[in-house]
Amino acid sequence: MRIFIHSLILFCCTLLLSNVQAEPIKIKFSHVVAETTPKGIGANLFKKLVEERLAGKVVVEIYPNSQLYGDEKEMEALLLGDVQILAPSLAKFGKYTDKIQLFDLPFLFDDLAAVDRFQASEKGLELLHAVEKKGYYGLAFWHNGMKQFSANKPLRVPADAKGLKFRIQQSKVLEAQFKALGASPEKLAFAEVYNALATGIVDGAENPWANIYSKKFHEVQKYFSETNHGVLDYMVVTNTAFWKKLPDDVRTELEKILAEVTIEVNKIAFEQEMTDRQKVIDSGKTQVIQLTPEELAQWRTAMLPVWKQFEDAIGKDLIDAALAANKKP
Repeated sequence: MRIFIHSLILFCCTLLLSNVQAEPIKIKFSHVVAETTPKGIGANLFKKLVEERLAGKVVVEIYPNSQLYGDEKEMEALLLGDVQILAPSLAKFGKYTDKIQLFDLPFLFDDLAAVDRFQASEKGLELLHAVEKKGYYGLAFWHNGMKQFSANKPLRVPADAKGLKFRIQQSKVLEAQFKALGASPEKLAFAEVYNALATGIVDGAENPWANIYSKKFHEVQKYFSETNHGVLDYMVVTNTAFWKKLPDDVRTELEKILAEVTIEVNKIAFEQEMTDRQKVIDSGKTQVIQLTPEELAQWRTAMLPVWKQFEDAIGKDLIDAALAANKKP
């Protein structure tokens, strides 16, 4: 009788365990931009490939446009396990490591190709895992585009920005950048930017063409100055504990999928920069100002002190490695 009861208990435990194992792993992927941007397209492609290759094992839910969390709350939500994957802008990680502030330095990278070369380098990959001890596990870098200045007055030289209020992300470097121009930086969540521009809470902003067009910022800004002065990229990140507890086969397949998606996202970012720029121009609702080399040189000179201000915190070796990436192989 005792053997029968023991066998029955063992059978029930096995049945219960099999039911638990049969429950698919849920991954909530939250982001703050439109689904038509490189990040939005990448998130949806990730979901598609996961459901094809890990059917029954993993389910992915996508929450775009700050539907679940705004960019001021999403990092906390990831640590709490309320979401499993984010792709925040690199500026969001400055509070966890000074080194990643590198990506906010103005006029550091010539173009997205240079950013790509740096991120694939040894120094770049080190930054991908710079916040692991804080509970954030970096999975990939995703491009969005080079940033342009916008305002309701033409911005041709740095003096034109003096006294204006510009929306910024939570970033000490970006704060210093606008102060170097004599402007006032205003920290706002991305979801608030359109209304802030439309109502005059801020006078201007800095964004890549994908965000400008998808969020219709060109409808509430009269001028865009084509400066390409900085990069707005993302780190696809997960909760360290969550990632390391995944079954080995699932984690390996997710890594393969993310590698494929990253290639596609970055390709789209390269292509979309110019197509969205043209859409903004074709809208007829704003003016895109192409600066002369002399005008661009003035912007560079005005913001160069920001490099010196953050050189010790970021590390001269990292800045030099980033500059070296501007040289085409």
